[in-house]
Amino acid sequence: MSIKLSSIVKRLEEVYPPNLAEDWDRVGLIAGRPSSPVDKVLVAVDPVEKVLAEAVAKGAQLVVTHHPLYLRGTSFVAATDPKGSLVHGLIENGIALFNAHTNADSATGGVADCLAQAVGLEDTRPLIPLDEHTGSGRIGRLSAPMPLREFASKVAQSLPACPAGILVGGDLDAPVSAIAVSGGSGDSFLADARRAGADVYICADLRHHPASEHLEGGKPYLICATHWASEWPWVPKCANMLQESFPEEIEVMISRICTDPWAARITPENKDC
Repeated sequence: MSIKLSSIVKRLEEVYPPNLAEDWDRVGLIAGRPSSPVDKVLVAVDPVEKVLAEAVAKGAQLVVTHHPLYLRGTSFVAATDPKGSLVHGLIENGIALFNAHTNADSATGGVADCLAQAVGLEDTRPLIPLDEHTGSGRIGRLSAPMPLREFASKVAQSLPACPAGILVGGDLDAPVSAIAVSGGSGDSFLADARRAGADVYICADLRHHPASEHLEGGKPYLICATHWASEWPWVPKCANMLQESFPEEIEVMISRICTDPWAARITPENKDC
């Protein structure tokens, strides 16, 4: 059994409406013929070579990723360039590529909701709402307060393992309960997390100066995960949605390959920070 690519694209856009994407974003079908038949789908975070190799090995005709291949325009897709090589690999192997980026961040059941659920939040709502259920980030609460150190350990265990781990900023012994989250880069929402009354804000890619200046002003304390790990909880959710939407027509597979750029975290022995 199989189904046309256009039917899968339609379903993805129903769940992750393109109109929820930021103006600067690029979402939707990147490569592929809408009339092509699909019977195997691979869902991943990043459209990179190792994910393409996994799709080829597993016989997928469609890869669904969170991140776009080209966020900015390009004039060349020669195979001498890594992204151009990926385009050639997709076409040569008959594999379509679709992405849902900031529209999947904001949508109900999207990246933000999946991250909030992964770290155990209850009574969640959008941090920067578009309406009652959609918008950027989420804020909720823990079932019971716990020290920041204990909660950070829980976050590390709840997210997929990757070499870089997580970073924590704040009073490690302070009790925390109100938690804000945003998958991926999140320093633009630091002020929003503070205004919302969060004790902790979880995101990725925090830079030194914004994090330092923020913590000088107090809560929310910060937990900085890696970009891939903070967004990966969406992958199985998206895969399950597609499998339930087309139970007889397609097989949906989950990519568990860590596509963070970091290979290891090396800390000096017997040295105090």
